Amino acid sequence: MNPRFLFVTLTIQPAVRKAGIRNPGKLVVNQAFLSVNSEKPLMRFSSILRLFILATCSPVLFSCNEKEELTTASLNDYYTSLAAGKYITYRLDSTVFTNFGRAIEVHKYQVKHQVDALITDNLGRPSYRVFRYIRDSAGLQPWQANGSYFVTVLSDQLEVIDDNLRVIKLHLPIKNGFSWKGNRHLPVDPFASLFNFNNDDNIDDWDFFYDGEPASFSYQGKNYSDVITVEQADEAFNVPIVVNGAYASINRSVERYSKGIGLVYRDFILWEQQPNEGNPAGPSKSGFGLTMWMIDHN
Repeated sequence: MNPRFLFVTLTIQPAVRKAGIRNPGKLVVNQAFLSVNSEKPLMRFSSILRLFILATCSPVLFSCNEKEELTTASLNDYYTSLAAGKYITYRLDSTVFTNFGRAIEVHKYQVKHQVDALITDNLGRPSYRVFRYIRDSAGLQPWQANGSYFVTVLSDQLEVIDDNLRVIKLHLPIKNGFSWKGNRHLPVDPFASLFNFNNDDNIDDWDFFYDGEPASFSYQGKNYSDVITVEQADEAFNVPIVVNGAYASINRSVERYSKGIGLVYRDFILWEQQPNEGNPAGPSKSGFGLTMWMIDHN
């Protein structure tokens, strides 16, 4: 009598990592050739089936036991000012180019962001409306209205809609190295109506990511603790400018959030210098710069 066997080829797909999360491997049965013993077909088949199930389940159970435990802070940990009456006051340095882009000026202010109420945004989602106020940098003048924006907290991300521009500011998991397309909802060239530059050509493709673990941070004599850093853009060409008559460009965008407070620092700089060859007036710049840091909150 010719012996009969069960041949099973098993392939364990390797674990893959995406955003720092390990997924257990999959067990795939590629092929099987079955021949049942003619003397005790049911008994032999039952034994083989039990062995097959054991072989199938063991790697899966082993992978589950090894699964990495993912712990992450919540969005509310780093954006806690979402309640009516809550506010954060910032010092703001605004860089502008005047005299047809040939002179640089830095205007200094205080700005207050104060939560008004929970409403519904233009996408039909519960959102917090935040009013913005502005005054002189010394705080001697009364506050003046300076527009508003919306903050929407979803299950895994926090969005800000300002001047109809929607940006994903924070995203779970809050973990060093995790990245996301924070500007993916922005239109093509969102600043085209204001500035004649190329800096925003690919702004919707920027990779936001958490840079490092929470740490202390100091700026302009202000100290903040448990701060996470969200890097957004860090690109420069001929900046600082070495050849004044040459092309230059910079995209710099970074935000820092302190646990228990919210946004405490922002640097957002987009400008471009055109050589203007043949023009006796020389090169000109187009764009802007915003640097702000928290000085007070409730």
